[in-house]
Amino acid sequence: MALADKKDAVMPPADRPNDSLSDEDALRARVDAAVLPPPIVGFWQRAHVQLKPDATRTVLRPFDLAYPEGFGKEPGDRVRAIVDRIAGLDDDAVTQALAYMKELLDARHRDVLATLERRVSEITAIAPQTAQLGIGQRLLVGGMFLQEYAFEAAALFNPTIVPAPDQSDAPPGGMRFICALRGIGEGHVSSITFRTGCWDGTAGVTIDPPAPLAASPRIDAQDEDGTALRLHFDSAQDVSEAVLFPMTAAQARGLEDLRLVQFRQDDGTACYHGTFTAFDGVTGRTQMLSTSDFRRFDIRTLTGRVALNKGMALFPRQVGGRYAMIGRQDNENIWLMRSDSLWHWDEAERIVCPRHVWEFVQMGNCGPPIEIDEGWLLMTHGVGPVRNYTIGAVLLDRDDPSRVLGRARLPLLRPGPEQRDGYVPNVVYSCGSLVLGRRLLVPYGIADNFASFVSCDLDPLLVEMD
Repeated sequence: MALADKKDAVMPPADRPNDSLSDEDALRARVDAAVLPPPIVGFWQRAHVQLKPDATRTVLRPFDLAYPEGFGKEPGDRVRAIVDRIAGLDDDAVTQALAYMKELLDARHRDVLATLERRVSEITAIAPQTAQLGIGQRLLVGGMFLQEYAFEAAALFNPTIVPAPDQSDAPPGGMRFICALRGIGEGHVSSITFRTGCWDGTAGVTIDPPAPLAASPRIDAQDEDGTALRLHFDSAQDVSEAVLFPMTAAQARGLEDLRLVQFRQDDGTACYHGTFTAFDGVTGRTQMLSTSDFRRFDIRTLTGRVALNKGMALFPRQVGGRYAMIGRQDNENIWLMRSDSLWHWDEAERIVCPRHVWEFVQMGNCGPPIEIDEGWLLMTHGVGPVRNYTIGAVLLDRDDPSRVLGRARLPLLRPGPEQRDGYVPNVVYSCGSLVLGRRLLVPYGIADNFASFVSCDLDPLLVEMD
């Protein structure tokens, strides 16, 4: 950092106090001599695994068309015009068009015919004349209103991680996991995509090769205002094939930063819940997905006075007989929320405020709290100078999470020279971590571009807290 290298450009010499040059020189000397903590505090071990965007993975999603205002008399006019053009094609033209669609899609998608037929049924509701067409013409109608979407072509970051439902082939002393990430594609639209892998319980992380094909969900049920969905990936043969992309008006510009948690009921049964931000281009709404097998998903919009802003993360069990959530309601501090309902949230209290320079601008969670012997370990993010995102940690009381038992004095993970550049520079960020025994695994996004992993023993991490 250059501090007024051209001194006279800061203040004309005649207008300066006599000692200003020496003060400035002294400040420069102190800055130059300052010793910074390492980007990765010494107790971390890198997994040397990176998850990077892959433009070859695509899904088929609806392609909606309409005339600009003033050019169509009624909604659906453009759809009906395209259907009428297809109705005028002869058999040879239809055959050629279908052959081209087959060349484009067959190698990259499974059950293309079923996808086309579902889209035809949706178009028929807008253009009833579709029902009178021949089978080839109807399939061509379906193709006209679909698009291939490369959901992670631009970025793959902000990971969250949970134990996999099936641990039968976990490594000795380790576990299998499911990692969900935020993928960004055309138009800076965010989707949720999945990877599977193994953690050996120390520093070893392996990621299974993602399936070459990706699957679009079937919507089994939807309420009238789009605040609740039931989805089913009936064609997916692997978790990594499932892709959750915008399906409602509230999600039109993306599904952002899923925070997954394996939630245990009082009877010991487990399921998975995950909060994320549904963004329509103007407003963000907190929604929650629920699943037991990562093949069927229920999605609901959370309601209540404090169910707002980004970054809400659910505790992995009820605390004191109530659901609990960590939030960032005011975009600055960390808040504790409590509720008798998983879907409605009215109570919140501020529990952690910025204390250190690296969190002066903003604080938030880096995923759901993790229960350890000492209490609830909450990985946090702090925003400081030059919009620098770093990762810290807070320890909360197990019985009363509003009590802060300790917090990191320095960033535990910050952008280093080799992990600084990307779509959004100077950012490391996580949406969820794992503990196995006394070992912590943290997947984290780098510069809103790609993701990696670090792990550590809990004891040296807790020593960094005061």
